[in-house]
Amino acid sequence: MKKTTKEELRVQSHYDDIADVYDQRYDHRDRGKQYYDHIAQAVLSQIGTGGDLLDIGCGTGLFIRRFLKTGGNVTGIDISTGMIRRAAPLFPKVNFVVGNAEFLPFEENTFRSISSLLAFSYLTRPERTMADCLRILRPGGRLAVCTLGKNVFTSSLPALFTIGEKMKIRRVGVGKFTEHYYSAQEMYTLLEQAGFVDISIFKCSFAHFSFADPIFSIAKRVEPFIEENVPYLAYNLIASGKKP
Repeated sequence: MKKTTKEELRVQSHYDDIADVYDQRYDHRDRGKQYYDHIAQAVLSQIGTGGDLLDIGCGTGLFIRRFLKTGGNVTGIDISTGMIRRAAPLFPKVNFVVGNAEFLPFEENTFRSISSLLAFSYLTRPERTMADCLRILRPGGRLAVCTLGKNVFTSSLPALFTIGEKMKIRRVGVGKFTEHYYSAQEMYTLLEQAGFVDISIFKCSFAHFSFADPIFSIAKRVEPFIEENVPYLAYNLIASGKKP
């Protein structure tokens, strides 16, 4: 059994603490819901629908809810007991596991697909997670990760989160964590070295939920153009690959 690191305990404690307000960010606000719908659709476009899915960093089940509408079975894993406690009553047919993404407690060739949304940046050994994902995927199965990418906006987040923690602001992600924001090349290399093939990397979500109206509405209108022509300005990076 792997010993939980201090950094993992910090992340676990943070999400235990904000589990009851987590959905207010992405599901109970119009801007947050539009933002999450957009990144969820990007992940779904890479893994397809149906079959057995593992959702890593499942939180309160926001992506699980969207995947179940397409058919299939889901297992969710999260390091936060508080998040799992919120999710389990909402999805009685889903198998929830409290666990660490670096050592996934599943047999080889178990899942048709694996998803992970907005959790990958917390991993301290992402190469271990990628290797374990390949192990538990069935041949031909696909993985899709949505994580914060490197750009001019995300470069300032660590300082803002540290200030927020000192001010005791109770919000999702606000805390002094060793988050990593990935470049396209970094994610490609992680997938390739783990053994994935048919790798795809692209940026999405220029219209971030933190934008106030009318800025959000304007950003939403130009989002397709930004994603295609100026992807550096998009907040998130979608990385996917297939097990040979």
